[in-house]
Amino acid sequence: MITYVVRRLFGWVLMIVLATNLTYFLASSFLDPRANYLERTPPVPEYAVDANLDRYNLNDEEPLLHRWWDWAGGIVTDWSWGFSPEGVAVNGQVASRIWVSAELVLGATILATVLGVTLGVFTASRQYKASDRFWQQVSVVALNIPAPVMALIAVVGGITFNEQMGETVLFVSGSGSVGVTGLWATALDTARHLLLPTFSLVVTGYAGYHFLQRALLLDHINADYVRTARAKGLTKAAAIRRHALPTSLIPVATSVAFSIPAVFTGAVISESIFGWEGMGRYFVTTIAKNDIHGVVAVAAFGALVTAIGAVLSDIVVVALDPRTRVN
Repeated sequence: MITYVVRRLFGWVLMIVLATNLTYFLASSFLDPRANYLERTPPVPEYAVDANLDRYNLNDEEPLLHRWWDWAGGIVTDWSWGFSPEGVAVNGQVASRIWVSAELVLGATILATVLGVTLGVFTASRQYKASDRFWQQVSVVALNIPAPVMALIAVVGGITFNEQMGETVLFVSGSGSVGVTGLWATALDTARHLLLPTFSLVVTGYAGYHFLQRALLLDHINADYVRTARAKGLTKAAAIRRHALPTSLIPVATSVAFSIPAVFTGAVISESIFGWEGMGRYFVTTIAKNDIHGVVAVAAFGALVTAIGAVLSDIVVVALDPRTRVN
């Protein structure tokens, strides 16, 4: 098992390196940091533009391979991912935004997964009954609500709730308040900022897991090994819990593991509406501002999270199905 994990880790590290370097060459070919200075008033002299771009290793008049060598060398020697055309360090931006996104994305993903799987098991074990039909209809509605609409509904609901309470209980913007100190005060403040965006992401995200888990479990409920378990005296609920559920959870676990990177960088709408300065907004900002080094850092982060998700997926699959274990 250890050899297998090491081999997988080596493969993913190689993938991260290749994806990151390929992104650097693509970003350098399509993004133009020099354009950031062209429309400034008063106009910036050409020599000043070149001086700034040279300082941040973004001068397009320098050979691309030379720029790449300096950029890669900075990562290897100092773990420096470079600077934006305005001179902002990419390391600081990514470090702060990762935790902002993690607070929102990981919690919402866990809640959406638990809710979706729970409903999938509940409705599959009651196929075609009133409760099954009711929750399927609810999930169909949730699945078809656009993310920006759900986010705006949450904002309006939060504002209305605050007005009814006569004070700000739920925050509709930002990831934290300024000046809050102390462990419990900070935790409470974070929770008040998290509730609405988390609710929005959970409502728009759980339905997919609900339908996936329901369909997979229905395929296994009537399988021979489940019927055999019931013939030996297990109740239907026990047979589902011990035999059908672990096998049907494997595709769901894999889906969740590989969806996390997309959620991290794809939660642009929710982060924009709720004013969260996370990785999703940073990704859009870097492209809009021709920030080559920022774009590459986001790509590297996405590749890293994908690798972590893949390894976790392998571990979950082995835990759920011992037949997949290797020496």
